[in-house]
Amino acid sequence: MCALSAGELLDVWEAGLAQAPTERALALLAVACPETSREALAALSIGQRDAELLALREQLWGSQMAAVVVCPECRERLELTLNAREMLSSSPRNQPGEIPLSIGEYKVNFRLPNSLDLLAEAGQGANRGSYALVLHHCLLSAQHGEAPLDPDRLPEDVAACVIKAMAEADPLADIQLDLTCPSCEHRWRAVFDVVSFLWTELEVWAWRILSDVHTLAQAYGWSEQDILALSPTRRQFYLEMVGA
Repeated sequence: MCALSAGELLDVWEAGLAQAPTERALALLAVACPETSREALAALSIGQRDAELLALREQLWGSQMAAVVVCPECRERLELTLNAREMLSSSPRNQPGEIPLSIGEYKVNFRLPNSLDLLAEAGQGANRGSYALVLHHCLLSAQHGEAPLDPDRLPEDVAACVIKAMAEADPLADIQLDLTCPSCEHRWRAVFDVVSFLWTELEVWAWRILSDVHTLAQAYGWSEQDILALSPTRRQFYLEMVGA
């Protein structure tokens, strides 16, 4: 994974303003991993993709991640500290392309969902729920006894077992945080969306760096390229000199 310059990050952020979340995730990884084709990045399972994004986040701003959630019961704001490296430790190093599963008299083969599946659904304007989306794209074959079975005709309880097996095989694809409100003691599970979290951080960073560019350009007449080429330490020094 390459170290990204401030200019490269700003270019990805600017292009991403008109993109959907899946496209933003792939754009970030394409810049950070130039040796890997976009097709190969899109074929990564969702958990593998998000593991790469967490590694990028750690490279950019460190392992510690500050997040805020709101208790659904009393609306209290909770401040959380998450750790990218700890999350990465739960990601399996190798994942099979095809996974067999037996549930009673049913046998299925499936693969893990990837960004191509999400892009295909978005391109078709499909309104299927997440479970139906996953089963539609990722069930490779199914049998009831010895008879072949259309994957779309799996019983609901068998389909639920397949979804559970997918989640267990790709834990970073659906990160669930077990939370307890210190005010009302309400307990709930919250989804941690890696793409959304990283993009929000990138937006905050982009607005801050563009504000710094504006201040220094006004004070010294430097170009954006010159200012972005400065190290963060030197940039901060000049900002303090002009009282920003």
